Amino acid sequence: MYGDPRTIRRILTELGDTWAVVGLSNNEQRAAHGVAEVLQRYGKRIVPVHPKAETVHGEQGYPSLDAIPFPVDVVDVFVNSELAGSVADEAVSVGAKAVWFQLGVVDETAWDQVRDAGLEMVMDRCPAIEIPRLG
Repeated sequence: MYGDPRTIRRILTELGDTWAVVGLSNNEQRAAHGVAEVLQRYGKRIVPVHPKAETVHGEQGYPSLDAIPFPVDVVDVFVNSELAGSVADEAVSVGAKAVWFQLGVVDETAWDQVRDAGLEMVMDRCPAIEIPRLG
């Protein structure tokens, strides 16, 4: 339900290549660091979003989605489920085309709100696992 293969393919191949990665920092032990690297390898522009606004993988970081001075296509969420809904709300307000909640990030209310706002959404999946499967 939360990872429909057609939706996954559409987000990864059709909706744009600028991915805001919320929770991405220079901490190489965090999953976001490795996933962002995989996304770059597959041609995505990653935009780190973290309170520290660190430059990660050569890309300037920003403290929040609304601080990014250009459009983002997909918001990839690496925060705990309790915070994910507010990030999803921000994604809608900045005009993203899709929201992707990482493995273990589940918020059914956010799922409904994002989809009701007309955005694509995947939840409890990882793009670094899904993108190589596209062939």
